Amino acid sequence: MNITEKILAQHSGNDEVTPGDTINCNIDVAMSHDGTSPPTIKVFEKIADKVWDPEKIVLVFDHNVPANTIGSAEFQEVVREFGKKQGIPNMYIQGEGICHQVLPEMGHVKPSTVMVGADSHTCTYGAFGAFSTGLGATDLAMVYATGKTWFKVPESYKINVNGTLQENVYSKDLILRIIKEIGSYGATYKSLEFHGDTIDNMSVDGRLTMTNMVIECGAKNGIMIPNKQTKEYLAQRGITDYKITTPDKDAEYEKEYDFEVDDLQPQIACPHNVDNVEDIDKVEGTPIDQAVLGSCTNGRYEDLAQAADVLKGHKVHGDVQLLVFPASRKIYQQAIETGIIQTLLESNAIICNPGCGPCLGAHMGVMYDNMTCISTTNRNFLGRMGSAKSYVYLSNPAVVAASSITGEITDPKNL
Repeated sequence: MNITEKILAQHSGNDEVTPGDTINCNIDVAMSHDGTSPPTIKVFEKIADKVWDPEKIVLVFDHNVPANTIGSAEFQEVVREFGKKQGIPNMYIQGEGICHQVLPEMGHVKPSTVMVGADSHTCTYGAFGAFSTGLGATDLAMVYATGKTWFKVPESYKINVNGTLQENVYSKDLILRIIKEIGSYGATYKSLEFHGDTIDNMSVDGRLTMTNMVIECGAKNGIMIPNKQTKEYLAQRGITDYKITTPDKDAEYEKEYDFEVDDLQPQIACPHNVDNVEDIDKVEGTPIDQAVLGSCTNGRYEDLAQAADVLKGHKVHGDVQLLVFPASRKIYQQAIETGIIQTLLESNAIICNPGCGPCLGAHMGVMYDNMTCISTTNRNFLGRMGSAKSYVYLSNPAVVAASSITGEITDPKNL
């Protein structure tokens, strides 16, 4: 069996599972945020009085923080009351950050566990060797009530990545290149299992970026074997009681892909699809009005540092606003302590509180007709950030920073 199959077998009481099997699976951690908790709670209250285990539920406010409408404020109050009533201790509702950063940061993610969340980017935690995936509100309500849910065991694709990423090329470029190859729907309900020396040597921040975006090619989950950096990250949070799941030597995969990254350029996902990916030299010079640095994809410390390296000594173009959304309060604090925030402020960037901000077009940075943005976020669908007549390009943090300086999409090497 491969990694996903082994984890699902263990959590469903089976010696082995095969793709296509329908299983009833025990859940280790379940999560919902301020946007998805209220509909989950509404369904839950029709089927149960008490959650199955308050310690295993995590509630996070991140999509509309602070509340941007009366409706958002009312949604958040529903969640507060539910958390109090159910005695849920793990509530991050004071601006701690984006759920997909806060959960690993606060020690809720362990290798070989099964994690679910009412958010499509719950697949992020696969960077730690967990099976993690998003659920709808009704399915998550059943998890809150019973601690179980059903899955169809997915087929798996083996993604081999080897080589060394060059200057100004990062994991964001790699995952965009992979999505281009597979296509937006090419891995629908598949498990993407990542291997190769590039993955083995990648930082935790970089690995999280990779698994965060597997949903953009339709995947059920993405998963990696924890590397040295991952083990150190876990140890720093006092997490030592875990096991690492590896695939059998004769594990079967539906497809296998090989990527060599030595010559990879910065990649740009062009409007209006994440798989509409081009090398940067094909779109360089495209004028922009806004640049966004942050999100659950690229709002981590490493990402802010990459942007600050480019912005140091420069000013944001007079016709552009650069919005910075750290992925968590801890990242924000670290970036203050190391001078990164000062560098960003001196460049005239607008520093916003940790949260999802403009990624979903909720608030702070909502776009008007014919506006163009380059962003480190994970989606560029039509109308994603506001007007259906606006345009979103996706790239890595260094490209976003360079583009904010020149007012047009720019390869950092050309500054």
